[in-house]
Amino acid sequence: MQKIHAAITAVGGYVPEYILKNSELETMMDTTDEWIQSRTGIKERRILKGEGKGSSDMAVAAVQNLLEKRGIDPKEIEMVICATTTPDMQFPATANVICDKAGMTKAWGYDVSAACSGFLFALTIGSQFIETGRHKKVIVIGVDKMSSIMNYEDRKTAIIFGDGAGCVLLEPNEDGYGLIDSVLRTDGSGRVFLHQKAGGSVKPASLETVMNKEHYVYQEGQAVFKFAVKNMADVAADIMARNNLTAETVDWLVPHQANKRIINATAERMNLPAEKVMVNIERYGNTTNGTLPLCLWEWESKLKKGDNLVLAAFGGGFTWGASYVRWAY
Repeated sequence: MQKIHAAITAVGGYVPEYILKNSELETMMDTTDEWIQSRTGIKERRILKGEGKGSSDMAVAAVQNLLEKRGIDPKEIEMVICATTTPDMQFPATANVICDKAGMTKAWGYDVSAACSGFLFALTIGSQFIETGRHKKVIVIGVDKMSSIMNYEDRKTAIIFGDGAGCVLLEPNEDGYGLIDSVLRTDGSGRVFLHQKAGGSVKPASLETVMNKEHYVYQEGQAVFKFAVKNMADVAADIMARNNLTAETVDWLVPHQANKRIINATAERMNLPAEKVMVNIERYGNTTNGTLPLCLWEWESKLKKGDNLVLAAFGGGFTWGASYVRWAY
């Protein structure tokens, strides 16, 4: 009997219409377009506008895009895993809200919180349900409305992040296509460098925490950058070594879109030329959990059956990892 792999059989994506350009950020804080681009590679990012709009709304649009392309009814979906740092609310899980809004009424699911590595972690989790034969159709979503936790007076963070959603459909495959291997890591000591200070059980929301602006993203950029450059590159090289992949046999690097310099360092460690690296950070910024599936969504037409993909990510916490995927269509 052939081993069952969880193959990606469809992708969907969504980015909001509103474009927040560097020139607009220049009017909001002490920064310049040149300063932003030289340090991050970002020219603009998408922002979700509208009263009462949250992460689930972007995710539903991405899921509907996927279902329409794949030509399947939402009731065929058995499980939904939503990777997000900005859930609609503390509870219920945003995955449950998405299932309701998208008509996936036969599915069960939950949220995964692992910062920017969340989609990669969720992809590995979702694959287990396919590989064991428990389910036939699992949707994995990466979505974040990062604008909801941004301080637009803080140039260290607000210039980096944007809003967006992407998703993939996992189905069983016995021909060697799908998720082949993953290397996932965490180091909780890194939490001091990148986190949200208030809003959790340690420091619940209060008038004081709101006035002190403690519900926004807090980041010590240099420490995060140093750790990300090394570890995202290391784990990408590790996944190649474990699976006897070379620069010639890897067709695409799908990197987390945190910073152009981090992406370049990872590609260099893998000895990959620029034409093998998916990069859209200049248009979307860092959509956190949305970056990897949005890359797959945008490059879908260029992917060929049998292509070897290395997905790599790094996130707050710290979390990081890499996965080897053999493209199935």
